[in-house]
Amino acid sequence: MRKTTLMIDDDLVQQAQVALGTRGLKATVDRALQEAIAVAARRRAIDQLRKMAGLELDNPEVMAGAWR
Repeated sequence: MRKTTLMIDDDLVQQAQVALGTRGLKATVDRALQEAIAVAARRRAIDQLRKMAGLELDNPEVMAGAWR
């Protein structure tokens, strides 16, 4: 963890606090960073499903055992 100085738009912070349900600058920034990471993970998962990369959902043998 590090301490730093930033110029941050107060209006953006207030909007982010409402959107994220947070109070305080640190909580808002932490939650916004967590949300950005979660969005990236969801995008990767969606891309993997679109490409069927590394998945065997089209393999009948695998899918036959999926419902047991």
